Amino acid sequence: MTIKEQAAAMKLDSPLMAVTSAQSRNQALTNVVKQLNENQAQIFAANEQDLAEAQTNHIPEAVMKRLKFTQQKLQAVIEGIEKLVELPDKVFEKQFVRELDKGLTLVKETCPIGVIGVIFEARPDAMVQIASLCIKSGNCAILKGGSETKHTNKVLFSLIYQAAIESGLPKNCLFQAQLRDEISELLACHASVDLLIPRGSNAFVQYIMDNTKIPVMGHADGLCHIYVDKEFDLEKAIPIIIDAKTQYTAACNAVETLLVHKDAADKLMPKLMEAFEEYQISLCASRDLAEQYHCSVAKDEDFATEYLDLMLSAKTVETVEEAVYHINQYGSHHTDCIITENKETAEYFMRMVDSAGVYQNCSTRFADGFRYGFGAEVGISTGKIHARGPVGLEGLLTYKYKLYGNGQIVDDYATGKKTFHFRDL
Repeated sequence: MTIKEQAAAMKLDSPLMAVTSAQSRNQALTNVVKQLNENQAQIFAANEQDLAEAQTNHIPEAVMKRLKFTQQKLQAVIEGIEKLVELPDKVFEKQFVRELDKGLTLVKETCPIGVIGVIFEARPDAMVQIASLCIKSGNCAILKGGSETKHTNKVLFSLIYQAAIESGLPKNCLFQAQLRDEISELLACHASVDLLIPRGSNAFVQYIMDNTKIPVMGHADGLCHIYVDKEFDLEKAIPIIIDAKTQYTAACNAVETLLVHKDAADKLMPKLMEAFEEYQISLCASRDLAEQYHCSVAKDEDFATEYLDLMLSAKTVETVEEAVYHINQYGSHHTDCIITENKETAEYFMRMVDSAGVYQNCSTRFADGFRYGFGAEVGISTGKIHARGPVGLEGLLTYKYKLYGNGQIVDDYATGKKTFHFRDL
């Protein structure tokens, strides 16, 4: 069966998936946890095979970090699934009920999107998170992982699909695309696939966006900023910056650019440079900082670079307004943070920065569906339509309008025989 034929079959089965009971979907997730726990040795053996092949192929270090599926990552996805099971069911939830006229009632109700295609690179944990969220939200999913993770993903998908089918979900609820040329086939399935979610490098996501008619939800870059205001707490600032850079340097929510108010630099930078030396973080900075702290001078393109490594750009600014302007000019609208004790300055920053996540006094690494209490996420959306930020359960739902009548016709209202009274029930 081709991808086009498979997608068409899933489109036909998507209403059946949508109306599965919350109990069936939760049972499927519980069975996924059971399968993952019972087959850890098989999962890790497959991952070791992927890692060995990646090393032979000289895969970049940032990709290797994402590819490695550790015991810690396995437990994190299991915990995420368990939290998903605990979340209330959002499918077919009434958002409002409005009586347009006597005997004519309008209901706005949530529903699954339908068939979602998810294309992701070098992230075995993404396979589990995405499949689990699609099950919980009543969506059918076509999952295409990168070739770097082919062995791990094959095992993971087999375990997840088995758990889903044993729980009574439709046979076309999930499908794994495994061949590279199947990506182009999937991109052409605009008649059957309702949404594409790409996860990977800037170039990869941009390619997806440029080569399909299917709506795409996601982000191409993760260029995150931290601005240290003149009214900052040094005891908070250093750990926040270090965590945002080093906790997982290959993540899209790791900080890439540091903006420092000119009146904060003398207090912040000496201690920060000591921490940078300890954590082996390289710095390129505006000329004033570069000359004083003996680092390379940053070029304009450095402030538009997502390093995904122990590297950081830095710049002094005169005001919070200048910091906001810089972020909105160079940023990727992902996650940006201000470190300040001034509530008014923080509120200005958080309202004016045009990003999916805006923080005060905490690490940008908190931009994550699990850490938001969503259980898991299918990715981060930096767009403004439908879903924004970490996309969890609610981001995989849309809505429909259901109108219940009793013989009413529009002509009666157009000619004035009847009138609407619009009463929310």
